[in-house]
Amino acid sequence: MHAITIPEPGGPDALVWAEVPDPVPGEGEVLVEVVASAVNRADLMQRQGFYDPPPGAPPYPGLECSGRIAALGPGVSGWAVGDEVCALLAGGGYAEKVCVPAGQLLPVPDGLDVVTAAALPEVTATVWSNVFMVAHLRPGETLLVHGGGSGIGTMAVQLAKAVGARVAVTAGSRDKLERCRELGADILIDYREQDFVEELRKVTGGVGADVILDIVGAKYLERNVDALAVNGRLAIIGLQGGRKGELDLGKLLTKRAAVMATSLRGRPLAEKAAIVAAVREHVWPLIAGGRVRAVVDRTMPLRDAAAAHRVLEESAHVGKVLLTA
Repeated sequence: MHAITIPEPGGPDALVWAEVPDPVPGEGEVLVEVVASAVNRADLMQRQGFYDPPPGAPPYPGLECSGRIAALGPGVSGWAVGDEVCALLAGGGYAEKVCVPAGQLLPVPDGLDVVTAAALPEVTATVWSNVFMVAHLRPGETLLVHGGGSGIGTMAVQLAKAVGARVAVTAGSRDKLERCRELGADILIDYREQDFVEELRKVTGGVGADVILDIVGAKYLERNVDALAVNGRLAIIGLQGGRKGELDLGKLLTKRAAVMATSLRGRPLAEKAAIVAAVREHVWPLIAGGRVRAVVDRTMPLRDAAAAHRVLEESAHVGKVLLTA
């Protein structure tokens, strides 16, 4: 088969389309013939040499894909050759075929085509596990989403609104904020021109956000704590603004607040399977019912992965960028 390889870390041109060995499904795995994959910022970090795949994972980038089951490994039940699926991966989505633990498979939602389904596994698993399973967002609470125009952001807005929360977003342009408003965001903050702490205080009567979903990290740490409500929860899932920051424990004590940081890629298989099962139970009916949708900015050929990486680096997108095999 062919896959996007990374012979040497570097810029987008470090991605090389090459012939590689065909994968063989092991115990509890299925072989998926990839129809589409999606680009995530973790892929950019891997390309640059900063985010190696976990042990045993394929060396090629790609944390999610959609396609059709081509073969079943030993011990797999409940799936059949030819089933249309999408999958959460530890790596290997930028390829014509990939082996997936059966617990990380999802059926293509009713009413959705197989290509668009590639936009769902990583964002739904990330948002549901962090906003709902870890931070326990409840109806009537306020969620602040940083990077509202991203794949994660566009999904977080929709899922929070679907459960009855109020949603604030930050983004870097009026166009992205308008797209967030169309998805249901209630509070729109241009981080280039506005202070999100002050804006949030104004619209919440000084209360702040009950939950914050943060992709920035160190750069926003202090201000995120300032923006939290009493009993607030800060979920950090990205480090685009650095990994080391100062934390005022006195503020946390006063607010009885919590700071949590999680990653998805390196979790044990059982934990990933539990998250995927929760997504299938809670999110898939919302998608099938039209209350939540995949937001796709553009679709590009897998061979043009370098160009797709440039799109993400320029933040010139809203939602997901897909790669078709």
